[in-house]
Parts: sequence; structure tokens; C-alpha cells
Amino acid sequence: MSVNGKGRVLGAAAVGLGALGAGELIAAARGGSLIDGAGRLLADTVPVPVVEAAVASAGEHDKEMARLGVVLGSAAATAGIAALPERLRQPAIAAFGAGAVATALRGTNRSVASALGGLAAAGVLRAGLRRTPPGLGASLLWAAAGTGLLAAAETLVRRDDRLHRERSRRVGPMGSGVPTPEDGFGTEPGLAPLITPAGKFYVADVNSRPPRIDPDHWRLSIRGQVAHPLRLSLRDLAEQAVEFDAVMVCVHNTAGSGRAGNARWFGVPLTSLLEHAMPEQGATRLVTRAVDGYTISLPLEPLRTGEWPGYLVIGMNGEPLPPEHGFPARVFVPGIYGQYSGAKWLAELELSDDSHVDYWWKRGWPSETLWVRPQARIDVASTGGSGSGKCTIAGVAWAPPQGVAAVEIRIDETDWLPVELGAELAPAAWRRWRTVVDLPPGAHTVQARVTGRSGEVQDGAVRPPFPQGPGGFHAVTVTV
Repeated sequence: MSVNGKGRVLGAAAVGLGALGAGELIAAARGGSLIDGAGRLLADTVPVPVVEAAVASAGEHDKEMARLGVVLGSAAATAGIAALPERLRQPAIAAFGAGAVATALRGTNRSVASALGGLAAAGVLRAGLRRTPPGLGASLLWAAAGTGLLAAAETLVRRDDRLHRERSRRVGPMGSGVPTPEDGFGTEPGLAPLITPAGKFYVADVNSRPPRIDPDHWRLSIRGQVAHPLRLSLRDLAEQAVEFDAVMVCVHNTAGSGRAGNARWFGVPLTSLLEHAMPEQGATRLVTRAVDGYTISLPLEPLRTGEWPGYLVIGMNGEPLPPEHGFPARVFVPGIYGQYSGAKWLAELELSDDSHVDYWWKRGWPSETLWVRPQARIDVASTGGSGSGKCTIAGVAWAPPQGVAAVEIRIDETDWLPVELGAELAPAAWRRWRTVVDLPPGAHTVQARVTGRSGEVQDGAVRPPFPQGPGGFHAVTVTV
């Protein structure tokens, strides 16, 4: 490509950045986001292998990477449009605008603000590409303007998110406020706490940001194949809620990763809600539906009988659910991977038959409920700088819903050795463990495994998360 050709590509990409910035600012001023809408579209349509690769590479920064990808993709698309013949360029710009509007208005979570932003972005793009910015200086000016507009839009979005978070907190305490029991281990540097603070709890969903839901007007509907449809407010639910302790695990939680957290939840047993609603004879599934139409469904019978203890959760660690964790309500069945346990940002529970098809089933994941595999994680492997061979090994383990029976470690593929367990908070919760071993000088590989009360021993075979959940032992290297 010639120097002039590279300059045109750079100039067109800069125009694309400016157009996206203008559209995003207009959308954000009215409570929307072009970037978040495009990110959700990608999550809904990109092939599962691509999604899995992105999750594996981005880790806990997957949402930020998705937003960055939309920005860079928009700039690249603009460069492509600019390279088209003049007779095709204007139709391509029109298609860009139409696509942005269609993305904003798709599904049940429509955003007129984002649609207006899409139209504005198309208008700026059309004006900017009439004459590609001449020279590096003009391109940099467009890029700087676009970056500034994007920064301003992000400031508005974060302001609105902060105001929504503050409003959600004003709902009041959600729980008894009883101090969390100790497990006898106290505070071990580097070891995860018994209860994971909400701000440290992993977040995994297909939304770039949580929807903003007004708690005063929100009502949970229980409908479908029921004799007594219900509409319940947060106050109604809080009067029936109980506290329980449980670990929640993401299906993408590979050995040693942080997509698991232990919390004290506050929620209404699903058995109670179903008893009041009285499912009809043909009902076989409980469909949990979010405000944006996303669904996760569960077999009805084990939830109705209590064989699978499930809850409609409205509180976490004594406070209302944070927006990123599903405010004002979500469904959680301890022992089932988060992707299969129930939807966040609930709008309704629907009693349905087996004809219902879930979001993730359409994306290629199995329809059978996936249960959490027993797993042990090593948080601490340290000699403490003492210069001796004594090494503290500590971590957490889980095997919900029955609980942890034993944890073992092994050094350099030798025999498995038992470790000390902290007191159990609840069978469905995680359990902390630790031990001290004497190691000779050199580098050593430490592995951990857990045995559940069900008798299931953690499987060491390494497996990717898709399609049945990850496998393999967590291993760390410690040097004496």
C-alpha cells in the first residue's frame, strides 16, 4: 500500500472513531449505549468457539475487551467503507446506520437513546467520509475528538451506573446482620476469606453493563401454567426471605481461576413461591426470565419438592444485590453452575412445558443441568521468607451441595497427603484448608484435590469448560 493509501485508511479509521464517539455521547446522554448494544449483539451471535476463546484469553476483563473490540471494529469498518467505490460508499454508510438502529431496537431491552445515537453516528460518518481527512494532523484531530467524545460518554454512563447503585443500596438491609461465623483459621495472608466481599465476587454474564431497574416500580411476576399468578414487590419477598451460605461457581472456572465466590445470600425458597402459585399438571420447567428476555430454565419437580433447594435471591452479604449481581432479584440453586442456576435481573418466573428453549441451548450448550464439579484451589504456597524448608499451603475447596469431606495435596507427583479443614460454614459453601510441609531445597510442584461427601473425588483429567464444565487439578510451583 502506498503512503497516500495508508493515510486514507488512517484518516477513515479516525473518522470512524469520531462518528462512534458522537453517537455514543448522544446515546449516553439519554441513558443508552451504542457500544454496549453492539457488545451484546456479538455475545448473542458470535460462534461459541470464538466466545470460549475470548473468555479464556480475556479472563475477568472480558467485558472491557468486548467494548474495546467494538471501538476498534468500528474504526476498521469505517476504513473498509472508505475503500469502497463512491457508488457503494453511501449505501454502505446507510447500512451502517440502519444496523446501528436495528441493534439498539432489538429484543425486549430496546433503547430509543441508542437508536438516536446510531443515527447521529451515521450522519457524522457520512459527513466525515465526503472528504477523507488530509494528512496526519487532520486524522489525529479526528481521532482525538472521537476519543474525547467516548471518554465523555463513558463518564455519563458511569455516573448513571453510580446513581443506580446508590439507589439500589437505599432499599435497605437484606439479611439479619448476624456476624459471619469463624472457621478457626483466622486471617491467613493470601487465603481467600470465608465470605467473599461483593466487590471481589466474580461477574459473568452476556451484558456489558447491568440494566438499571427502578426498585419502586419493579414487580416479580409468577405466571404461565399456574393456578394463582402472582406479582410480588421487593418488600413482599423480603418478608419471606431466609439467609443461606453457598458458593457460586462459573462454568468457566478452570483450575485455580477466580470465577468462584462464597456468599451469605438472602432469598425466598422456591418451594414456598411454587406452593403459593400452584403449578398446573402440564408444567415441567421453571423459566427464569430477565428484563432483557434472557432465560435460564430448570426442571420443575426437584425444585417443587425441595430435592434441589433453590432460592429467589434478593440480598448478598447483608445488603441488596449489587446491580452487577442481579439487582433486584435473581434465582440461585446451590450446586449448579451459574450459567445454569438462574437468571439475574429477573422480570418473571414462568411455569412452562418442555417446549421452552433456553438462551444457551440455542448457542450449543447442552440442555441438561450442569452440576458443579468438586474442586480445590491453592491460594497460598509460601515459605514465609524464613529460609527453612517449612512451607504453608492453603486454599479453598467446594463440593456443593453435599459439602467437602476431605482435601489432600501432593508434592511432585508423590502420595496424596491429608490437610487440615476449617470449620464448615454450610455444606453448599466453600471450605478453607491449610497445612505445613517440610520441603528440600529446589523447585516443587504442589497439587490439590477434594473429595465430596457424596464420595466423588475431584477428577484430574484436564478438560475445557465447554461443554460439560472444566476439569483438572490446580498446581502451583514453590521454590525453597
